[in-house]
Amino acid sequence: MLVKTKAIVISSLKYQEKSLIVKCFTQSDGLKSYFVQSAFSAKKSSRDFGKKIAYFQPLTLLEIEANHKNKGTLEHFKEIKLAHAYQTINTDIIKSTIVIFLSEILHHSIQEEEKNENLFLFLESALLWLDNHSETSNFHLILMLEATKFLGFYPDISEIQDKHFEMKEGFFTPFLGTSCLSVHETHLFKKLIDLKFDSDQKVFVGIERQILLKILLDYYSFHLDGFRKPKSLDVLKEVFA
Repeated sequence: MLVKTKAIVISSLKYQEKSLIVKCFTQSDGLKSYFVQSAFSAKKSSRDFGKKIAYFQPLTLLEIEANHKNKGTLEHFKEIKLAHAYQTINTDIIKSTIVIFLSEILHHSIQEEEKNENLFLFLESALLWLDNHSETSNFHLILMLEATKFLGFYPDISEIQDKHFEMKEGFFTPFLGTSCLSVHETHLFKKLIDLKFDSDQKVFVGIERQILLKILLDYYSFHLDGFRKPKSLDVLKEVFA
C-alpha cells in the first residue's frame, strides 16, 4: 500500500557499509522500520537518499511517501522531505542532547505497530516548541511525564493531596509502601505534574531535576516491559549539571 504521512525519526542504524535501517513513528501507522539502500553511496539516482542523510537524525520531522506491505518486514521509502526544518535543535548542544536522549526513551517506549495519532501530534507539537524556545531545562521531564498519557500509565491524581506516590500502581497514597516515593520525592513529582512547557523553568534546581529524572526512568521501568535506560543518560546529566 502506498502511504503518504508525517513521520518522526526514532532511530537509524547503519547496515553493512552503505545502508541504513530507519525506525520512524508515523502518523498513519505508528511504528515502522524502513530499509534505505546505499544511504552513504556517492552515486546519484532518483532513489538515492545519500544526500539526505541528515534527514535521519533523531526526532527529525519528515513527510514521507512509502510502500507499506505491513508484513512485519522492512518497508521502503519512495519519497522523503522535511516536514519542518529545525532552526535551533541541531545546532544547540543542550537541545541536541535532549533530542538524542528522548529518541532513546521513545525507542524503548513505543513498541507496537499501531496508529497512535494523539501521541504523534503531541510529540510533533512538543518538538516544534523546543525548536522555538530557549528556556528548556525541564523539557525532557515534562515530555516524559506527558507522554505517559498516551502510553497508558499517566499517574492517577485523584488523591494527589496524599504524601506518597506509589510507583507500581501509579497513584498517590497516605502510606509509605516498598515502591513508594518519599515525601520529598513526591513533593517534587507533584510540582512536575503541574508544570507546562511554558512554565517558569527555574522551578527546580539541578539536583531536583536529577531526582525527577531518576523517578521518571524508574516509573517507565515499572510500566513498560523491556524498558532500558538510555545510553545517553550520562551525557544528559553532564549537560544539566
